[in-house]
Amino acid sequence: MSTQLVSRIGLIGAGAIGRAHLVGAAGAEGVAIVGIGDPSPASQALAAEFNVPWFSDHRALLEGVKPDGAIIATPNALHVPIALDFIVERKAVLIEKPITDTVEVGLRLAHIARTADVPVLVGHHRRHNPIVRAARTIVQEGKLGTLVSASVLATFLKPDSYYAQAWRRTLGAGPVLTNLIHEIDLLRFVCGEVESLQAVTSNAVRGFEVEDTAAVLLRLKNGAVATITLSDTAAAPWAWDLTSGENLAFAQVASSMADSHFLSGTEGSLTLPGLRLWRYAQTPGDPVERGWAKPLGNAAQPVGACNPYIEQMRHFGAVIRREEQPIVDAFDASRTLEVTLAVREAARTGRAVGFG
Repeated sequence: MSTQLVSRIGLIGAGAIGRAHLVGAAGAEGVAIVGIGDPSPASQALAAEFNVPWFSDHRALLEGVKPDGAIIATPNALHVPIALDFIVERKAVLIEKPITDTVEVGLRLAHIARTADVPVLVGHHRRHNPIVRAARTIVQEGKLGTLVSASVLATFLKPDSYYAQAWRRTLGAGPVLTNLIHEIDLLRFVCGEVESLQAVTSNAVRGFEVEDTAAVLLRLKNGAVATITLSDTAAAPWAWDLTSGENLAFAQVASSMADSHFLSGTEGSLTLPGLRLWRYAQTPGDPVERGWAKPLGNAAQPVGACNPYIEQMRHFGAVIRREEQPIVDAFDASRTLEVTLAVREAARTGRAVGFG
């Protein structure tokens, strides 16, 4: 591959997601991580492990290697300040989700980037998964008929050690912002925009300031309704991360035994991540009326294997080179954040929250 076709990328933040981006970049065409900017000793060890230069912060990296773009995988509050430093230098950025802590700040970044004509990609990585993309196509092509409902289960068990870090027990963290945001983004991408939602949350199991369980009822703008059940205290396998094979750090359960997403329509239904399509047989002249007295057929839909982190890095390289538009930009990501934050607001007030 010609070096002119390789986008040189700096990595800011070297935690678990930073490592995932390093692994993704190693498997992707058209990108190379040229430096890590993070003051922690662990980041120095990570840089040595991957044989890339280490810098004490993002400004030192920007000056030292002059990358074409940067991945920002820091704590949420630092996303926008660091991104703005790269945008001023006309460097594209991939910002980890959530884009930031508030919708207002996310939209401010979106407008600044648009005015500067600098691409921003936000790390809602599931959009790069071929299963999710195939589901979106199936819905958009009308294979389910009119979508009437979606049911999402995100029930799993985080070990007690996960909450040893005090910040994870505060309202700045928790499964709504950390995990539920993925489900909101997947629903928006596959099923359509959200019109309103209601929610309840509970912290009855762990008793921390932050919730450990939530139930959400959403009305979509296309008329469909959706539910999401979330808990990180449940000894259960019904969760995307445990069934999709995306992250092998988690023990995996076959999707044939434990799907987590169920989409229902007037002509058929679809389960994810197994991508099994259920429909009544369409036999000309069949005297039996379609309905519950007639058996449903089902078949797994073909989909190629793909690591979404690798595809995300390939896409980011293409975005940097202006070969592709961001699959989720700062405006789009700010809408996902708005809907996610509304879950807590609806739970706090007991009132439905609507969206324009």
